[in-house]
Amino acid sequence: MATGAGDAESERSRADAVTGEGLEERPPAARCGVPTMSDERASIYERITNQIVAAIEAGAATFRMPWHHDGSVTTRPTNIASGRGYRGANILVLWAAAENAHFTSGIWGTYRQWIALGAQVRQGERGTTIIFWRLASAEDKESASADEASAPAGRTRMFGRGYTVFNRCQVDGFESAEIQRLDEAERIRHADAFFNALRIPAQFDAASAFYRPSDDRVFMPSFSAFVDPLAFYGVLYHEAGHATGAKHRLDRNLEKRFSARAAAMEEIVAELTAAFILADLDLAFQPRPDHAAYVANWIEALKNDPRAIFASAGQAQAAADWMHAMQPATEHMLPNEEMA
Repeated sequence: MATGAGDAESERSRADAVTGEGLEERPPAARCGVPTMSDERASIYERITNQIVAAIEAGAATFRMPWHHDGSVTTRPTNIASGRGYRGANILVLWAAAENAHFTSGIWGTYRQWIALGAQVRQGERGTTIIFWRLASAEDKESASADEASAPAGRTRMFGRGYTVFNRCQVDGFESAEIQRLDEAERIRHADAFFNALRIPAQFDAASAFYRPSDDRVFMPSFSAFVDPLAFYGVLYHEAGHATGAKHRLDRNLEKRFSARAAAMEEIVAELTAAFILADLDLAFQPRPDHAAYVANWIEALKNDPRAIFASAGQAQAAADWMHAMQPATEHMLPNEEMA
């Protein structure tokens, strides 16, 4: 079962004591009193990071990371109440949980959300912890620690709390319509059109795949050099992910945040960008053996900084949002809030 915040029986006993949608995660009381909100968030960051690190370590031998997926409906985690997709690090957490528990659905919801629909989380099922993000209120700023309370000038500060969600496969009494998917040929045509709309200069006869910032150009081997179309698009959107960081696009600079590990974390950002976009395009995102050199650095960076994966996933989500915004007449999601 998915790793998370407690079984359905304990969630029932807690539900009446929690206000609002979702079930708030609270660690045991501190030895000298009740933990602060900052302590609670730190506990949640560490718990989620540990889950992702464990998934990376488990797949290290085959280079399969928690962000690799098969392009099926499970790779587009969606909240049952709002109908909106989860974002950022929450996508990774739900991907890892679905993979670990062999879930076949991408629909998730809190205990209360399922109850409101007349469904019931089965007794003994364990939920998955995610973070609900919203705009910080004055009350949040007063309760936050000094480093959390001060956001850079011109930037909106978000406030996160932990919630527990359950997958459709953990619930009885709910029926959902089957999601229709385009055939592979149509999805591939869509992937081509999606990339062309980005207007990122690209050359498709290179000896290897890379993005050269000085030329602002993506270099790719020919299509025939790849074992299959999915391998080609995985690499193409990885390199396009790097290109989103250019100064005239998102102006991404990870050196201040990650110092010596900035290069490795930029690789995670590019990887997650590709994973998010290919999930949106219903295409599988496959492991790449050439990333073996980064795995150890990824693990070390994440273990040393529990918030690193959130920062990386946030940057990747921004890159994916930029790509969607470049599409003609597309409906893309740039919310201020994310439903838990």
